[in-house]
Amino acid sequence: MDAEAFKFLAVGLAGGLGMLGPGIGLGLIGLGAMQALGRNPEAKGPILTNMILIAALAESVAIYALIVAILLAFVV
Repeated sequence: MDAEAFKFLAVGLAGGLGMLGPGIGLGLIGLGAMQALGRNPEAKGPILTNMILIAALAESVAIYALIVAILLAFVV
């Protein structure tokens, strides 16, 4: 394997593993929010506000992984 092949392997690992965690985390966030809404529908406002905030923070980790993968692919 040459350096170009290792570069693309690094891009795939950085993108794939870097986005796997936030994807699982977003699913768990949705699961927890839906369970909380099912148990206490009156608390919809605070639950959804916190869910959206935490989802945005988890999604930012995936965006960072995407940026690293793009940098590895085109710059290095």
